[in-house]
Amino acid sequence: MGDSPPSASETSERRSWLGRNVLALSAVSLLTDISSEIIYPLLPLFLSTVLGASAATLGLIEGAAESTAALLKLGSGWLSDRLRRRKPLVVAGYLLASIARPLVGLATSASQVLAIRLTDRVGKGIRGAPRDALIADSVTPQLRGRAFGLHRAADHLGAVGGPLLAFLMLDGMGMSLRSVFLWAAVPGALAVAVAVWGVRETGHPSSRDQPRSPEPSPHRPEFQSPEPAASLGSSFWRYLGVLVVFTLGNATDAFLLLRATQLGVAVALIPLLWAMLSVVKSASSVPGGWLSDRVGRKPPIVAGWALYALVYMLFGRAGEPWHAWALFALYGLYFGLTEGVEKALVADLAPSDRRGTAFGWYNLAIGIGALPASVLFGVLWDRLGPTAAFDVGAALAALAALGLLLLVPGHRSMAAGTG
Repeated sequence: MGDSPPSASETSERRSWLGRNVLALSAVSLLTDISSEIIYPLLPLFLSTVLGASAATLGLIEGAAESTAALLKLGSGWLSDRLRRRKPLVVAGYLLASIARPLVGLATSASQVLAIRLTDRVGKGIRGAPRDALIADSVTPQLRGRAFGLHRAADHLGAVGGPLLAFLMLDGMGMSLRSVFLWAAVPGALAVAVAVWGVRETGHPSSRDQPRSPEPSPHRPEFQSPEPAASLGSSFWRYLGVLVVFTLGNATDAFLLLRATQLGVAVALIPLLWAMLSVVKSASSVPGGWLSDRVGRKPPIVAGWALYALVYMLFGRAGEPWHAWALFALYGLYFGLTEGVEKALVADLAPSDRRGTAFGWYNLAIGIGALPASVLFGVLWDRLGPTAAFDVGAALAALAALGLLLLVPGHRSMAAGTG
């Protein structure tokens, strides 16, 4: 992990194409998602049938896990700014998650699954903001949408491989759920190896990456001790407020998998359904990022959130197995339009010496809504049925899309640039 700062030629290369770090971190995410997605699409089934957990318990576990990750991302992002190093936190986060994740195969109660999921998400919390800041540091603003789009595409491609491997082990090899979960350790270990040997520190980001500094000084150090949160600017905080509204309606996707089984999708086909969703996510992520580099960040995000609202409304009213397949495909387009673009907008709105902290706040905003969103969704499902739960999520997504249009700048000129 003791990398020296890049040379001038390496810096020039980094600025002219997506470069080594974006490719290496994309590979790490691909392998990590293979490991994670061997487990995740089968976890609702494992909890409900093997361990006898309710929908509300599922919502509590997933909401608490994501909130834990988001809270830690704020601290790790701030620390990466303070230390002027991102890689040690990235590697440590991937290592912890890769050790904890397969232990689900040994769990005998829902509380044990909760503890394992929390540990897994602690690892995600440690690595998330420094990794996103490292990606932003490694490319020019004109390539940011594509860089984050490629990273998300690789992540989702891993989410294709994981369910397919799970399907092969379950259906082709006759393994138990527990055995399948334990095999998730292998791609997790490979991900850590790539992070250790493939990722480099970027050195100091270029001063031209500071979008909000009206008079950049050549004598100003590129990394400083983090300033007060207010220094991130009012536009950044309005953006986070809108994200919180959206996240309150964005419950864990485990409920979509549970809904698919209600609609009649066979248990053995659940990994394939999840893999199909990931194919759409992966295929649409780079075009979504490219589009945001050309037309600005807001149009793809607003379109994606509107699509999310439509999909949720239809999920509540679906009645056939094929409905689940069609809606999961549409749901994948929402991810392609928004995931990488949301992060690119964070990088647009934050100065480079505060980028780790900005990504920490971004993930905290998502985490603030993750736990109540999933718990509320589970309670509504148990008491009023799935239609009411999906309708509430759709309404909040539509409200957030309107808020983004009215309150947040799109930064089209920065996104489009010359690239």
